Amino acid sequence: MRHALYELCVQSTKHLVPFLRAVHQNAPTTLGEDFAGTAALSHRWVNHVEGGSAVAVDLDGDALRHRGEHERIESVQGDVLACSLPADVLFVGNFSIGYLHTRADLVTYLRHALSRLRPGGIFVCDTYGGESAFLIGEVHRDHYITGDDLPEALIPHLGKRVRYTWEQREADPLTARVTDVCSFRVVDGRGTIEHELPDAFVYRWRLWSIPEIREALDEAGYASVEVYDKTAEAIDQDGNAYVRPVEDGSELDDSFIVMVVGRA
Repeated sequence: MRHALYELCVQSTKHLVPFLRAVHQNAPTTLGEDFAGTAALSHRWVNHVEGGSAVAVDLDGDALRHRGEHERIESVQGDVLACSLPADVLFVGNFSIGYLHTRADLVTYLRHALSRLRPGGIFVCDTYGGESAFLIGEVHRDHYITGDDLPEALIPHLGKRVRYTWEQREADPLTARVTDVCSFRVVDGRGTIEHELPDAFVYRWRLWSIPEIREALDEAGYASVEVYDKTAEAIDQDGNAYVRPVEDGSELDDSFIVMVVGRA
């Protein structure tokens, strides 16, 4: 249940696939998804990219098995540094770059990621920052269990409301270490709580800033680095996204989430 609720409330694979293809620019077909969790992005990729394939890597075998097998997805349970399968696009989402706690580990990983990229390939990761980056507190959002592509665990709860809570429980600006927590509550139409999942996911991350990631990508040998604050400026009738990088820091909101892109 917790993995299904995470996909519903946290991930936005519908917007990520066209974004990644637009940033790459040359019709990429192979996605690498590191720290993949349930590999939701990989499944979206192979189902919506003609001839698409994916490599999903995570230490958690239960998470990788959550959506089952797919003939065009190579699921690898293990350390991301142990996977050498090539990709056109290598993505690290949901702030998972924060699993790397030291600059040495970050640069080592980024060099390894670069070695997997085909010519013209891109590495993409997300991070958050701005005035609220090290504040303690909670954010609540309501989601409804709807749609045709629901995980099996959510089908009995069709139409019900999910209260999703993102909590930053600990944050130290001196070390840039944070503890972030995801919790879920499923509520029926009468307001009765059917499922309560406090602390469903607890993350202890190093919150990397944009300059730190850019400098690490440069040191790791990437040809260029870009930053995007939107997954699409516009989408045409065929589902193609149009994107542009941030050119001036003043374009960012006071608190922001960005995608940092390194080109091979």
